[in-house]
Formats: sequence, C-alpha cells, structure tokens
Amino acid sequence: MKKILPFVASAGIILLIVWQFLSSDTNYYLISVLVLILAMLPFFISFEKEKPTAREVTLIASLTAIAVVSRAVFYLVPQVKPIAAVVAVSGVCLGGKRGFLIGALSMFVSNFIFGQGLWTPFQMVAMGLVGLIFGLLFSKLKANKITLSVAGFLIVAVVYGLIVDLSTVLTLSADLSLSSVLAVYAAGVPANLVFGGTTAVFLFFFGEAFIKKIDRINLKYGICVSEVSI
Repeated sequence: MKKILPFVASAGIILLIVWQFLSSDTNYYLISVLVLILAMLPFFISFEKEKPTAREVTLIASLTAIAVVSRAVFYLVPQVKPIAAVVAVSGVCLGGKRGFLIGALSMFVSNFIFGQGLWTPFQMVAMGLVGLIFGLLFSKLKANKITLSVAGFLIVAVVYGLIVDLSTVLTLSADLSLSSVLAVYAAGVPANLVFGGTTAVFLFFFGEAFIKKIDRINLKYGICVSEVSI
C-alpha cells in the first residue's frame, strides 16, 4: 500500500492541475502549490529510508533562500538574474533531485515579489529542470569554468526558455496556429539569450568558488549529500 500511495497521490495532483487549467476560474496560486507538492513528492519519498538530517534540510533551505535573494536584488534589470546559476550549482553539489526541488521552490517563493500568475508553474518546472539536468550532467562531467558556463547558457536559453514561453502560448486565443506559436517563441529568443548569457557569466566567474564552498560545508558538517544522485 505504501508503494502505491505516492503514485495515486501524484495522479490525483496531476488531474487537479489539468482541471484547474481547463477551469474558467483558474486559481494560479493553487496550481503553483500543486506543482510544488508534486515536485516535492520524490524528495520526501526518497528520504523515507534515508532520514535526512536537520543540517541537510537547512542547507537546502539556505540555497533556496540564496536563489530567491539573487533574483530579487536584480529586480529592476529584466532577465539579468543569477538565480539559474545558483540552482545550477545546487544541482551540481547536491544532485539532480535536490536541484529540482531548489529550483521549483525558489521560483515559487520569488514570485511573491515578481508576481504570481499562469507563468508561475511553468517557471517552477523549468527552473527545477535546470537543477535536475545540471545534477545529472555533472555527475559524469567535470565542473570547471568552461563546462559550467556553456552548459548554463544552453540549458537556460533552450530548456528554460522553451518551457516558460509555453505559458505565453497558452494565453493566446484558443485558435492557435503554427505561425502564432512560432511568433511567440521568436519574440522570446532575445530574453532567453540574455538570461542564458547572464547565467553563463555568473557561472564562469563564481561557479567554481560557489561549488567549493558548498563542498566544504558538506565535508565540515558531514552532510554528505553531494554523492546522492537522482
């Protein structure tokens, strides 16, 4: 029964999300919370046997807070936000699973500053995938200035951009055409390139140092989560 319950809960949450999107009175806060719960389910399920320490939970919460602050301090500069770089480094150090959680949480929390809406769940999933992909990629690849910055640019500009721009596509009229969809994605290219470039710059100059800091905390306090994979 315990093995089936998570799948039942996930299926129920997905149905609620779909129902909310199809509803004429869509509650974006509810959708965001449901997406957040769905993102957190694997985290809690995987820790059922691992029994995470308070130090590990504190580290995850601290990195989430840093990601939120890194976005908030650049409030007045569109697309120039280091948040994806923080999430990427979190994925490298803590694994893809925790990277996804930190990415989803950071977008949900920071949007209380930037504004909640249809875009929030898409941003949560997209930023979560940034952390997930970095965790998976750099479990096999050595992290240095070049690999971090190149991966940061491509993952943010392509993966994050495509998913977030989908929220704009869905706000169009019901009669969608290929040309209108392509026009939306084309209009989003400059912003995605700027966000990807910003992420690459921050990872190039600060990525390695940030990774060393987190690894040092892992070693000093015996958290030892850097070896945990998705």
